[in-house]
Amino acid sequence: MRAVKVYPETWPLHTPFAIARGARSEAGVVVVEVEEEGIKGIGECTPYPRYGETEASVLAQIALLINALEQGLTREQLQSLLPAGSARNAIDSALWDLQARKLNSDLWRLTGATPPAIIEMAQTVSIEMPEVMASSALALWQNGARLLKIKLDNSLITERLVAIRTAVPQATLIVDANESWHSEGLAARCQLLADLNVVMLEQPLPAADDAMLENFIHPLPICADESCHTRADLPALKGRYEMVNIKLDKTGGLTEALALVQAAKAAGFEVMLGCMLCTSRAISAALPLVNSARFVDLDGPTWLAADVDPALPFSCGRITLS
Repeated sequence: MRAVKVYPETWPLHTPFAIARGARSEAGVVVVEVEEEGIKGIGECTPYPRYGETEASVLAQIALLINALEQGLTREQLQSLLPAGSARNAIDSALWDLQARKLNSDLWRLTGATPPAIIEMAQTVSIEMPEVMASSALALWQNGARLLKIKLDNSLITERLVAIRTAVPQATLIVDANESWHSEGLAARCQLLADLNVVMLEQPLPAADDAMLENFIHPLPICADESCHTRADLPALKGRYEMVNIKLDKTGGLTEALALVQAAKAAGFEVMLGCMLCTSRAISAALPLVNSARFVDLDGPTWLAADVDPALPFSCGRITLS
């Protein structure tokens, strides 16, 4: 018989985090603990309103499975009992963590992955006035970040990008519009990004408008984020995107994420590994995927005023594992 605990947490940010959908000053997460034979596995998720999730709805989804968890629910059984999303991720992550701890092992060994000494990752520049974004980008560069993810909405695109590129001429830049652009003018914006040596554009259009990318000629790769949750989404993305952003809160956990990586690569997509605003607990669950990703975007905990203890060894632009 297992003991199960489920509870929400709120983690203040040190700086407001602004994207096209709005700004946030805290990260709200839901934590699942599953204890068996004195060994505890912990999982964390971040409910996301864009996908119809709230803290209350996620807690309610998890509550439906507490009895099954207590009776020994497996990860394999879980996949068909909850839809892909953050609730399933919290449980899936807790069960992975429990398995690793019971075997006195870790997720790297359980998944057959080899941990790199250093994980190079993106640091995000959130939306602000152009000069503020340029100053933020320069500060990140000076502190060691070499890959910067630039959040944009539908305004001041040229001004923001030119200011940032001027401030950090050698940085590798990727741009995330979070579905805020429209098909009209998209070709010109893609050319602007290419001219400024931006190496990838993430989810420029609303997911419902993906058909507009069919046969759209563009000079840099486009990555599906809101348009890609699980393997079931891949067929519709062919011919529209070159890359998919995999996040455990979208896939419903590492179990589906591992399968999605394999299927995406087999279908010819490159992979980006992303996260929500979260603590190191949530990032730890995703680490076995880093070797499969062209871009790693796991800086969620670096926005927190304080992280869990123990926290992953973050520094600006990297996680140092050894």
